[in-house]
Amino acid sequence: MNLLALITGTLLIIVFSWFFSIRHKRFHGIPRFFAFESIFILVLLNIRVWFHNPFSLNQVISWILLILSAYIAIAGVLLLKRKGKSSGSFENTTTLVKSGIYSLIRHPLYFSLFLLGTGVMLKNPGIPALALGAVNLVAVYLTSLIEEKEMEERFGTAYKQYMKETKMFIPFIL
Repeated sequence: MNLLALITGTLLIIVFSWFFSIRHKRFHGIPRFFAFESIFILVLLNIRVWFHNPFSLNQVISWILLILSAYIAIAGVLLLKRKGKSSGSFENTTTLVKSGIYSLIRHPLYFSLFLLGTGVMLKNPGIPALALGAVNLVAVYLTSLIEEKEMEERFGTAYKQYMKETKMFIPFIL
């Protein structure tokens, strides 16, 4: 693994976490840092095998998860930008978005991070990759829990009702 790339990428993730969340007292950015960092390290570890054995089962599943992750992330960001009436960054919405993918799950962007991390992990599954995948899963889940408390403070009973109507990550299940 390239140490310079690791240090540079980690510093960029820290800056992103600070400017988009933590400095605005949105503390979901702390566990989200670990989700981003685990995915970044997975990419660094697995980049050499990214296209190795392209039709193996783990590679096919990996590409499906990566494509699904991109689709969910794009759909989520576009809806937040279009309907969230953001104040500053796109994630700082002033209107509760409950349409599109947000009518099915509350955290499509975090679910897409989980899918991204799992897809990258499957490029070369092994003990280090599985450990980083577990870090990603826990970080995404904690990020979602912290953000839900922030959203309850921002949107009050409307968000509590929204929580009753939708699942966190998987429609009708989880």
